[in-house]
Amino acid sequence: MAIEDTPQTRERYGQELKRRREAAGLTQEQLSQLVIMSRTHIAHIEAGRRRPDLEDARRLDQALGGDGFFVNFLPSLGEGRVAEHFAEALELERQATVIREYGPKLVPGILQTPAYARAVLGSGFPAKSLEERDELLVTRLGRARTLDDFHSPVFWSLLDEAVLRRPVGGPGVMCEQLRHIVELGESDRIRVHVLPYSVGLHSLMEGFVSLMWFEDLPPIAYVEGLKTGRVLEVPAVVRQCQAVYDHALGDALSHRASLDLISSIAKEYEHAR
Repeated sequence: MAIEDTPQTRERYGQELKRRREAAGLTQEQLSQLVIMSRTHIAHIEAGRRRPDLEDARRLDQALGGDGFFVNFLPSLGEGRVAEHFAEALELERQATVIREYGPKLVPGILQTPAYARAVLGSGFPAKSLEERDELLVTRLGRARTLDDFHSPVFWSLLDEAVLRRPVGGPGVMCEQLRHIVELGESDRIRVHVLPYSVGLHSLMEGFVSLMWFEDLPPIAYVEGLKTGRVLEVPAVVRQCQAVYDHALGDALSHRASLDLISSIAKEYEHAR
């Protein structure tokens, strides 16, 4: 049975981690080396501010002789299904005060319309049932509500032109999706920058990255590939990711020029429809 993710369950989970770590005679730094996690991450888990992902929980069990405790009592996000590698990033996304994302192939989840998200969720392999897609859609659309508060988080989206040109779900779906982005941009809720094809190679060619800043936590970066993703929190590595993002941003169109391009492509889809 899933353990609901609440401040109370996280606090109890963190207290048990601290108790077992100290019983083993380990400092946070020593444990971090055994389980391949940063000391800061362990400190946040013990304080009830963070949850480990499933692989981290397994390593904690192995290092501390937890007899399955850290896996079996891992607090669940409990809102639809989400890939385990993305669970921690989703949690952090909800706490972030500033988010800057780069979308190389698809519109970032926070910006997706229901029709676009449904098309994306139906494209995977092996195929998902309608019930599985609907369950995933609940989480995906919940992410969009992150933008309901006009002031927080501050959200910047850097999009490759390929995102705009790939007809996910067909012309009608794309027209609606691109106009949604334009509406958010013109209302000053988000900033959008497009990396046009004319730029050629750029510093973010390797794939998706999300940068996040917080009120009471150090900044992190989340990178993702096929069936895998990782939250990066070592300060030097996070700074490198920020620098790469800024370098690519320097090659992108301005916010206004980007909105004009997105509007123009939306009209192309409208005519195709």
